[in-house]
Amino acid sequence: MNRYDTIVIGSGLSGLYTALLLAKRGKKVAIVEKNNQYGGNLQTFSRNKVLFDTGVHYLGSLAEGEVLYNYFKEAGIMEDLTLERLDTDAYDRICFGDTPAIEYPHAQGYENFIRQLLVYFPEEETTLRRYAEEMQAVCDRFPLYRNRREAEGYDIALLSRKLLPFLDAITTNERLKAVLLGSNFLYAGVSEQTPLYVHALSVNSYIQSAWRLKKGGSQITNLLIKQLRKLRVELFKNTEITGFQLDTQHSITGAISADNAVFEADSFVSAIDIKALLQLTGKTPFKPSFYNRVMRLQPVASVFSLHLVLKPKSFPYLPYNVYWFSDEASVYRTYPEAGAAPHTYMLSMSPPREEDGYSDNATILTYMSPEEVAPWADTFNTKNAPNDRTEEYEAFKAAKAEALLAVVCEKYPTLREAIAYSYTSTPLTYRDYIGNPTGAIYGYQKNADRIMESVIMPQTHIKNLYLTGQSIGMHGLVGVTIKAVVCAEVIP
Repeated sequence: MNRYDTIVIGSGLSGLYTALLLAKRGKKVAIVEKNNQYGGNLQTFSRNKVLFDTGVHYLGSLAEGEVLYNYFKEAGIMEDLTLERLDTDAYDRICFGDTPAIEYPHAQGYENFIRQLLVYFPEEETTLRRYAEEMQAVCDRFPLYRNRREAEGYDIALLSRKLLPFLDAITTNERLKAVLLGSNFLYAGVSEQTPLYVHALSVNSYIQSAWRLKKGGSQITNLLIKQLRKLRVELFKNTEITGFQLDTQHSITGAISADNAVFEADSFVSAIDIKALLQLTGKTPFKPSFYNRVMRLQPVASVFSLHLVLKPKSFPYLPYNVYWFSDEASVYRTYPEAGAAPHTYMLSMSPPREEDGYSDNATILTYMSPEEVAPWADTFNTKNAPNDRTEEYEAFKAAKAEALLAVVCEKYPTLREAIAYSYTSTPLTYRDYIGNPTGAIYGYQKNADRIMESVIMPQTHIKNLYLTGQSIGMHGLVGVTIKAVVCAEVIP
């Protein structure tokens, strides 16, 4: 086995981008991935010749000069992405079951964002302008979010500002608050502890510009891998790291795979879930305070996904995403009560392959507690390790799919007849492929009351082990790309 300057464990966007930046500096880099497909949350899958995304249903800030555009241009992939811009006047539509005829728009461009919502809230222009100004001002405080290569500091006062008190301070209109929070699937929920910056960094990206990938999220992976191969980065898939060799100084000398191969390097980058990493290293190399802090991190919400293959020319393509809530209070809740119907969902579509105005697919997401799949928690099922779960599990998923579909069809009554095939996934699916122990969609919560507990630096107590990825910082394509930049810069 060759020796490398750096080995990156995990091939999500953050791992791939970190490897690219290091390889551009002339380092000999290898990427090791446990799954059959590179990309982490960028992975796609095909059913009945229809492509579905697992994690990237739309993305923001890809217009020229915007943050993700600039990072992807630096990576050499921007010009080759095949994109479709979402409805500029309503890339997201926020809907409530108690006012079924109204779809509140989130529009691209802050002036347009304000203008479109003023139609529904004509007395709230001051509120909307304060909201827009604050979103941009918060983002300005994060240099790398604005493509400024300067040191990222930790302003505790900024990070500890809470989202809900900010909204309470600018308006008493509860429906407007719910509309502004309506895309909270982007950061998995709203609670008393949600920091303002998490909301701002999430929504600002899409307000700048919102897009769908015509060939799915995996095209980002494929284009990055093309660049990596040009830089002679070696890639190993179907290779799970199960442990490390450490010397007496608690430095890693090698990463050990499931088939007992040893990958040797001067430095190692973990782009996998932070708790999964600590299972590999054990407690010994870390200070007890750090180890215990990581183990106390609370995961964000998990989801149930319903993927629909639609009959040809049976359901119109929606060039926007739908966020539906049963009522205003549902915006502030994640999991429904046991046995209750879903109280929220997100509906999204991939761009149609034919220019006929119809979609061949739809993906519907709703929150699901990992406790609901606890009876099957000891099972594991991926393409590399197929292990069909029980008939009871399949029946459970079918019942969940029907309950979700019944709610969605209240708004879209023609959808049911348009379905040719349906497929489902639960928190266990996400757990098995991505590695978060509960199947959380975005790693771990940021708690404004104890904000420093979730601030994890890329350097570790193992002097040649570095961290990147969504489980130690902001999630989303912008967040993990920035984390990759931070990680690469601290590696000597």
